[in-house]
Amino acid sequence: MTDETPRPLRADARRNREKILSAAVRVFAEQGLDAHLEHIAKQAGVGTGTLYRNFPTREDLIEAAYRNELARLCDAAPDLLATMPPREALRAWMGRFIDYASAKFGMAEALRAVVSAGANPYARSHEMILAALTSLMDAAGDVGVIRSDISAADIFASLTGVALTSAKPEQRRQAERLLDLIMDGLSAGRT
Repeated sequence: MTDETPRPLRADARRNREKILSAAVRVFAEQGLDAHLEHIAKQAGVGTGTLYRNFPTREDLIEAAYRNELARLCDAAPDLLATMPPREALRAWMGRFIDYASAKFGMAEALRAVVSAGANPYARSHEMILAALTSLMDAAGDVGVIRSDISAADIFASLTGVALTSAKPEQRRQAERLLDLIMDGLSAGRT
């Protein structure tokens, strides 16, 4: 009987994988679906063999890059709560959400190609984001710094609206102002 569980990656292999995924997000956002995988490997500082060993197809790379961005966003919630007060952690996470949305929009063409090929890179995205946002809002609510009558789903919808209107890099200052407005509206004591 063989063990079907994949072995954990060595530290250098894990670093290479992360570099490839980060480069893929940047390059697909800049060049769209026509981006050359060899260019992504070069930007990551790895050989094309390393890229293809990790991601045999373009679709594998696109889906993994998107899922990596999603995981980075969601995994940030407990880290932020461990290092800053809950209100500040929530606000910092909102900024990261805009970063995630910017990457997602930049990769939109490439992600559409993955969906057309039959994959669903968005599976569980909504639930994962809501879980991270709920943990942040619960922590802030527990110490009484945000209202308790606003749901994570409402804030997610608000963040999505900010992302749709202000996720481009040149709109970042506007996005930050809009996030501050959301935080003002969440302030405890408001009705």
